[in-house]
Amino acid sequence: MSLLLCLLLVLGAVAAGVAFYAKGMTAVWKGGLTHSLRGLAFVVAASAAAIYAWGMLYVAGAVLEAEDGGTDSSPIRPCRTGVYERDYWIDDYQVWYVPVRFVCHRRDGTTYDEGVPGYVNPVLVGLTVTGVSLAVGAGFVDRRVPRS
Repeated sequence: MSLLLCLLLVLGAVAAGVAFYAKGMTAVWKGGLTHSLRGLAFVVAASAAAIYAWGMLYVAGAVLEAEDGGTDSSPIRPCRTGVYERDYWIDDYQVWYVPVRFVCHRRDGTTYDEGVPGYVNPVLVGLTVTGVSLAVGAGFVDRRVPRS
């Protein structure tokens, strides 16, 4: 189920990214400060959707590898560190959708992230804050611009 949900989230993020980009470019082409700010907010939202899809692809790949049974499936392959003494204790994994994480669990209770590049979540936060700021700014500019 986890793999299917990951793949659905990837497809949804890609579809949202394309829609946001199209809406944003349409608004930017209309011209004017308010439309440009709104358009840029949508383009930034498209970028955030693309980064989310990128991170979820990594998670989906890790889940696919973790769920693959067979002779070399224990300890869980995406969680292996290369140190047998530590890898021996790996017993489970967990998927986080927000923030994008693939978390490996050891029997002693310790956990660690694996599989998702370290830049995905900080870039996602930065793009989200930027997009919201642009949208709020467009709202303030829209109120200040006199109607003709």
